[in-house]
This record gives sequence, structure tokens and C-alpha cells, in this order.
Amino acid sequence: MKSPCIELCVFDGKTGWCRGCGRTKGECRAWKKAQPHQQRKVSAELPRRLQKLAAK
Repeated sequence: MKSPCIELCVFDGKTGWCRGCGRTKGECRAWKKAQPHQQRKVSAELPRRLQKLAAK
């Protein structure tokens, strides 16, 4: 699965989520080695996370 990174790596201090893609630093670091089912699970959460960040 392709990385959701859009090269806008700014992490929110409260949630720890990237304002560009919605992942945590740990999720970003682990992405290439993660199993496809793990990547899909994280990817499914990203729209909700980004929506919450946008509402701030």
C-alpha cells in the first residue's frame, strides 16, 4: 500500500497526529515494515483524524 504521506510533516502537540497525513510519528516510522492489514487499519482512521485536526 502506498504511503499516505503528503510531505507536510507537522505534528499536533495534543493528539500527536501529523497535520498532513494524520498518522502518528510511530505509524510513520513503521509504515514500510507494517503488514498490509495494519496499513489498512491505520488508513481507515486517517480521514477521521484529519477531520478532527481541521476542526481545531
